Amino acid sequence: MSEPNTAPNASQAEYWNTGAGPTWAAMQRPLDRQLAPLGRAAMAALAPQPGEDILDVGCGAGETVFELARKVTPGGEVTGVDISATLLEAARRRREGAPGVHFIEADAQTYGFPPGRFDGVFSRFGVMFFADPVAAFTNLRRALKAGGRLAFVCWRTPAENPIMTLPMQAALAHLPPPEAPADPTAPGPFAFADAGRLRGILEAAGFTDIAIAPHAEKIGGGDLDASLELSLKVGPLGALLRQHPDKADAVIGSVREALARHVGPDGLKLDSATWIVTARAPG
Repeated sequence: MSEPNTAPNASQAEYWNTGAGPTWAAMQRPLDRQLAPLGRAAMAALAPQPGEDILDVGCGAGETVFELARKVTPGGEVTGVDISATLLEAARRRREGAPGVHFIEADAQTYGFPPGRFDGVFSRFGVMFFADPVAAFTNLRRALKAGGRLAFVCWRTPAENPIMTLPMQAALAHLPPPEAPADPTAPGPFAFADAGRLRGILEAAGFTDIAIAPHAEKIGGGDLDASLELSLKVGPLGALLRQHPDKADAVIGSVREALARHVGPDGLKLDSATWIVTARAPG
């Protein structure tokens, strides 16, 4: 009998390998299309330069790794780290022809990165899932060179993010609401919604020059059909539908109707609200 996994983020490893991971890998293109503008806002804040060595935390299927690699060429390197073997497999399939790109399957909270190796640490929605965020950011700070830069994007509150909540709101006309999290700061998409708490985490981890800037932008995964598929497969709505398959037709109709109101000449877009966070390692 195999021993239970008692690592700090074991539940996240299981979720991103057997739960969400395969779905995110299958939906990689519309997900990247939807999240790309927000990742680029954080990337601009990081300002990677040719020749630099960058760590991408929670890199998933690798889209941001390859974008960073183009910015640090020539001479630079980008290492993507993720807890999901499933998503990293998708990333490695896309690596051909990308110089200076590496991937590590590991928990960034505990992995032994070479001390002082990286010029910058970046993340697009990959840092909100740590069981102990202070320990995780301390580990990442130690991986930075003296004066090295941190930049990431994370979600603000659910109420400010129709891109995340509108499909569920439409579906609740036919479904019982999902259980509210007992602790809104527990690992999850909105764990860093409170800017004050986030600043405290980074300060406790030893970062300086911390800036937490609000960012608002309409984003989307494509046309109505692509956006509908994304909303039904990614996130809690998909899980709720699997529990109530008899409600699928009614839910799909209501979600399609709600999303259709937001279709424009460049596809379907909804409001998003995030924090663009920057900080430095002392030095």
